[in-house]
Amino acid sequence: MDERTYVMIKPDAVSRCLIGRIVTRFEDAGLAIERLELAQLTREQAAANYAEHEGKPFYEDLVAYVTSGPVVRMVISGADAVLVCRKLIGPTNPRDAAPGTIRGDFGLILDANIIHGSDSTESAEREIGIFFGE
Repeated sequence: MDERTYVMIKPDAVSRCLIGRIVTRFEDAGLAIERLELAQLTREQAAANYAEHEGKPFYEDLVAYVTSGPVVRMVISGADAVLVCRKLIGPTNPRDAAPGTIRGDFGLILDANIIHGSDSTESAEREIGIFFGE
């Protein structure tokens, strides 16, 4: 079943010039890039995106990090897009991510873990709404 998901390449990956290499991973997996924008997130967008983490010890650092520089925000579609993207991205902690995953190949530390991907179709639609107004 075709579905849409939201993926954001975070500031560390943008500053390290990894955009093309990361986008290619999704295209090579047969997914379509419906929308792609280089943008500076506002605090409000970041807070809305990570609302489930509000009050946790890492929340303020996370919001500060994703607003510290430009990101690439994308709408990606295809068969089982959420699941496929999550597998391509790998576990949150780059040290736990297998080689061949985006975080396994490019991630350096947990606090700057390269990329964000929606964890469900519901989260994807909510996040697409936050960042693209859809």
